[in-house]
Amino acid sequence: MRPETRRPDPDALLERVTAEAEREHRAKLRIFFGFAPGVGKTYRMLQVARDLVRQRIDVVVGAVETHGRYDTGGLLLGLEILPRRKVAYRGREMEEFDLDAALTRRPRVLILDELAHTNVPGSRHTKRWQDAMELLDAGIDVYTTLNVQHVESLNDVVAQITRVQVRETVPDSVLERADAIELVDISPEELLARLREGKVYLPDQAARAATHFFQRGNLLALRELALRHTAEQVEADVMEYRELEGVKETWPTSERILVGIGASPTSGRILRAARRMAAGLRAPWVAAYVEPLGIAPLGEDDRKRLEEHLRLAESLGASVVHLTGPSVSEAILDYARKHNVTRLIVGKPRHARMRDRFRGSLVDHIVAGSGDVDIHVISGDPEGPAEEREGSVRGGPAPSWSAYAWSAAFIAATTGLAAAVRAVYPVPDLEMLYLVAVMITALRFGRGPSLLAAALAVAAYDFYFVPPRFTFAVSDWRY
Repeated sequence: MRPETRRPDPDALLERVTAEAEREHRAKLRIFFGFAPGVGKTYRMLQVARDLVRQRIDVVVGAVETHGRYDTGGLLLGLEILPRRKVAYRGREMEEFDLDAALTRRPRVLILDELAHTNVPGSRHTKRWQDAMELLDAGIDVYTTLNVQHVESLNDVVAQITRVQVRETVPDSVLERADAIELVDISPEELLARLREGKVYLPDQAARAATHFFQRGNLLALRELALRHTAEQVEADVMEYRELEGVKETWPTSERILVGIGASPTSGRILRAARRMAAGLRAPWVAAYVEPLGIAPLGEDDRKRLEEHLRLAESLGASVVHLTGPSVSEAILDYARKHNVTRLIVGKPRHARMRDRFRGSLVDHIVAGSGDVDIHVISGDPEGPAEEREGSVRGGPAPSWSAYAWSAAFIAATTGLAAAVRAVYPVPDLEMLYLVAVMITALRFGRGPSLLAAALAVAAYDFYFVPPRFTFAVSDWRY
């Protein structure tokens, strides 16, 4: 591996140093995450708390709900427990977490169970997660627990699976604030066994739970949601590390698919093929449109067709990105390397292969620079045009001043070759050399540079080879 492949971006490095400094000085939020009550989140949290106490770290229990579990309650022995606050509500005296006492005691770490808990009316905050945010702002580390059904963005999914509407939710921004999310996981079969043994709820509660929420199918689906949500958090950490460290090679930890689309009608079939591949691999996928620098804007028909393709991509579940760069291939490959893409899908060229022999095709350029990324070439719709829009699918650089300069230099070289050939052989049709030169320029650099080459070819041929020579006059009208 070349050293430059791991050279971090200076701006990213500065951002990383700043972010690490902020994290170092801010209070830490650690969430013990599970797919259902009874998987052992509180038990695991108290184990960690006892380990911290043995390391002489100041730990206080602010609120722990044992639900009558003897083993969990046993872990509280020897830990400092903050007295609960008495709150009168509807003629009853209820106990609630005492936020003010915790802020006054100001421990290094506070144990605060059930982050989604709703506080008794009259408390300073409606939700316990709001208490946790205030504790963090005060510089106190918070260890807490949360089930997947309480994540706000998953609330409707959980209701669809379990047919139970969970009312207590936690905003996703709280999970994004977490410095660590630890998944506490057991098999659904083991959880159901614990439920029957009375280790999750008391007997009457367990009987009701077994007939509603705690069904094997529900638990399997909730477990998958919890695993996927945790994996997304880990993936975000990996992507952040790759960007900050300047890692360019692909790490195939999971499948990620990128498909290139344009204004051509062929893009519709390519998008559907990408959707089927993503569904089969259960992988996220991105649809990318590239606008090369120096290319004229799309016409009205092409723009409408492109917008249709972008809407189709979104309806099929893709994330849509708009890229710019000196060429389509460079922009796509740069995005793929930066976002750890494992599979890249492009359309099969439909134009004559003769053009690609001179300037290269999009597929050739992508394959040559793909590295560890797998390339899938898919044919477009049968009704698609034989030619894609010039500049939108070309693999080489967009026409620039250097392309025009090369065109002029090519004609100059052709003039020198023609002069050398005439000095040795009396060839009558030197204009054929210029014709070949103009054709090659058109295939290699596009329409603009080829028009310049054609004009220069006519002028050079007239000046050097048409009598009277070294003038632009023409004495023989056959020329």
